[in-house]
Amino acid sequence: MSIDIIGAGIGGLTTAIALEQKGIKTRIFEQAESIKPVGAGIILANNAMQVFDKLGLRPIIEANGNVMSSMNITKSNLKPLSKIDFSYFEKKHQTKSIAIHRGTLQQLLIKQLKSTEIKLNHKLTALEKTANGYTLNFENGKQIKSTTLIGADGLNSVVRENILPNNNIRNAKQICWRGVTEYQLPLNFQNELNEAWGKSERFGFVQIAENKVYWYALKAFKQNKDEFSVGQLDRYFYTYHSLIKNIIKATNKAYINTAEISDLKPTDIWYKGNACLIGDAAHAATPNMGQGACQAIEDAYVLSECLAKYNTEKAFSVFQKLRLPKAHQVVKTSWRVGKIAHLKNPLLIGFRNQVLKLTPSSINRKQNEQIFQLAEV
Repeated sequence: MSIDIIGAGIGGLTTAIALEQKGIKTRIFEQAESIKPVGAGIILANNAMQVFDKLGLRPIIEANGNVMSSMNITKSNLKPLSKIDFSYFEKKHQTKSIAIHRGTLQQLLIKQLKSTEIKLNHKLTALEKTANGYTLNFENGKQIKSTTLIGADGLNSVVRENILPNNNIRNAKQICWRGVTEYQLPLNFQNELNEAWGKSERFGFVQIAENKVYWYALKAFKQNKDEFSVGQLDRYFYTYHSLIKNIIKATNKAYINTAEISDLKPTDIWYKGNACLIGDAAHAATPNMGQGACQAIEDAYVLSECLAKYNTEKAFSVFQKLRLPKAHQVVKTSWRVGKIAHLKNPLLIGFRNQVLKLTPSSINRKQNEQIFQLAEV
């Protein structure tokens, strides 16, 4: 069996590694002309690290990232509202959550590939069904025959548009800024993710390496995202804790990534024939639970297990059955969290904050228990 993967992101690369380890030949087609260690940070929660542990990659990822032992929701002044302590899950699964630079992780994964060739400058434009699979048409003019295809090409997936075109991308009406900066956090902040909620905006930060901080900021907009500017970040968060203001000031504005937040309205079909979607191509979520890449990594593991055990169509069917309920739970919960986090009414904000304070830790643990549990194939 030979499998072609569209997209050399975290999901596509992890899938190739997992398939290689099963003795399945793969090729990766990536639209970028080169893969550079750029981007912001990424949270590898316990479920993702369990997958990397199974693939033998846990030690090298831990060595290049930073342990994250808790996740906190706070007020804008960093006074705690809710805390999720990961120590229970660390003991249960013998893995720690890791915060790491996305570019660093991507380079680590590429180096793990033994036989897979990554074909750069191959932007898929269309695919045609043939008797034995597909003809892949690329923007560079090349046509390549493929028998089995995995679409790991993100929210705006060309594979999805060709095999399952009737899908709905939803705009959350939120703008997101992401940055990485050299900054020494106080000791008590160095192994935790903090997300400060204000009025229609929020700011999160976590250490990803020694004296290196990844941060993200989101703000809701009504009509046009252009009403907000990266140059005005200091003003948007001027009422926030001085630590947050200092992190923003320490960041070179030229390297801050700006994007609108969207997700994929949950769909019940992820494959057709010999083509299957994974990651954001199948179930893109808003980034409110730190699970986007983690769910793609889970997809990679479960799909590789299925392809090693069953014929292609049954493998895709079992994969979808095992992964769809949890992935949809993440998409729906993340969408709700995003709306709750961006409330504007002071009374509703006060009520929300009180609910967060009073929610027992056992409830938070139970919710994460489901997310951190891997499917058994």
